[in-house]
Amino acid sequence: MQGPGKTERMAGAPRREEEPKAPKALVAVRPPPNVKPGAMIGDKYRVEREIGRGGFGVVVRAIHLTLDQRVAIKVLTESEGSTEAEWAEDAARFRREAKATAALRSEHVVRVLDVDVLDSGYPYIVMEYLDGRTLHDLTYTSPQPLSFTDGVDYAIQVLAALADAHSAGIVHRDLKPANVFLTKGIGGAPLVKVLDFGVSKMVAGTSQRLTRTGAVVGTVAYMAPEQLLDAKGVDGRADLWSLAMVLYEALARSHPFGAV
Repeated sequence: MQGPGKTERMAGAPRREEEPKAPKALVAVRPPPNVKPGAMIGDKYRVEREIGRGGFGVVVRAIHLTLDQRVAIKVLTESEGSTEAEWAEDAARFRREAKATAALRSEHVVRVLDVDVLDSGYPYIVMEYLDGRTLHDLTYTSPQPLSFTDGVDYAIQVLAALADAHSAGIVHRDLKPANVFLTKGIGGAPLVKVLDFGVSKMVAGTSQRLTRTGAVVGTVAYMAPEQLLDAKGVDGRADLWSLAMVLYEALARSHPFGAV
């Protein structure tokens, strides 16, 4: 007997095909940007070599052919499986990084020289090329720990960059050793540059909200407690907390709260 609410399929009858689920709206597949040595970007920059790669994209060293000036170019690339909305958000955040960095005049912030979009649709930022290494590299590759004098000097220079950003209404939100770059200034004196304003926040103004709901903005090991709870509501004090974590790690080669 056939139970109530059930149907019986006759032998040999074709099975009913289930309705296919609507596919996730993926970004139209674009060819990856050509950033190999010798490739041209914007008809005036010739790529020399790749110097960094991450989830945001790729950074290359290039030469400005007219000025014979070496530059660093960051090219945004797609995340695998990203949606059109996510790609648009990443591109908007990328443009915001360029705008935020270009607005600052401190010698302790990396200079933005140009912003444009490749023919393939990938935006890029042209920045001054820095010769040196990050504070993270220095901390964990030097035979001796960082001296207290040098650590304080680096921290004061980072504070100068933050003072410029905060006075312009910009909170960095991702200050960490990898974003503190050590190079040489005039006369060979140590010069600190703060990098990567990609997740910075405009405290005032009408900037579009670019943080996805539930997203963690920043690097957890260096984030202030209030930033973990509400990244959109933080102010410059969150950057000061992050700098304290950075300085502690540079001097002690460990995190104040253990592994995070």
